[in-house]
Amino acid sequence: INEFRQRVERVQTESTTGVTELKTLIGTLGTLNQALTEEARNLSTALRGSSKAQGDWGEFILRDLLDKAGLREGEQYVFQQSFAVEGENGERSRSVRTDVVVSLPGGRSLVIDSKVSLTAYTDCVNATEDDARKAALKQHMASMRGHISGLAKAGYHNLPGIEAPDFVVMFIPIEPAFLMALQCDGELWADAYKRGILLVGPTTLLYVIRIINVLWRQERQARNVQDVMKRGTELYEKFAGFVTDMELIGDSLRKTDKHYGEAMKKLADGRGNLIRQVEM
Repeated sequence: INEFRQRVERVQTESTTGVTELKTLIGTLGTLNQALTEEARNLSTALRGSSKAQGDWGEFILRDLLDKAGLREGEQYVFQQSFAVEGENGERSRSVRTDVVVSLPGGRSLVIDSKVSLTAYTDCVNATEDDARKAALKQHMASMRGHISGLAKAGYHNLPGIEAPDFVVMFIPIEPAFLMALQCDGELWADAYKRGILLVGPTTLLYVIRIINVLWRQERQARNVQDVMKRGTELYEKFAGFVTDMELIGDSLRKTDKHYGEAMKKLADGRGNLIRQVEM
């Protein structure tokens, strides 16, 4: 009974200590959560105040996804590349800068452009009244449609010097904003695709990049197989040439041995050889 009592008391002590540590940890997490909330609020405020800041933030998210997916800048994708586009119908030529051009196997390319629709989306999420929420949602959809129209007019899929697919990827770095737009307008994705625009969020883009990475891995494997076949062919040709040379050497050695035997007979082995003649 005494041992049982001691064990119970020890368990109670350990439990009290664990509860104290847990309370401390919860308090720390609460402080950390408040700090993260404040940082997120500051980030949201900073992004809302500048469209350039929103664009830079979207490009940062895009670059981060490309790097995490295993693509290497300068080898498999180029960031912020400028192109000179000739004007149509007498218009002056203009300079176009893409966010990202991803290289695909076979010499083709995929153009990805980041478009951030944050202000109206944030107003919609934070709205406390239905009228304000509906108005913000309408602005959010107008912003998305505006980005699609602007990207379609840019004509990135017809840029000179690159062989691009028939569509351009429009990346929305805020997944909830992307999903909200698709839920609100069921025709948005199809309408964009008809205009040569492929709408993607972070999750969808990650799948696309993963597929590109797999394609590059298969391309490297195919190149390795070609290199092995090329080297195997060269090795076989060298072996065949070596055998031919060895056969020629063998023939030459046999002829040389025959001539050597005949010479030795004349010199020392045969009847009336030179040495015998000299001795006589």
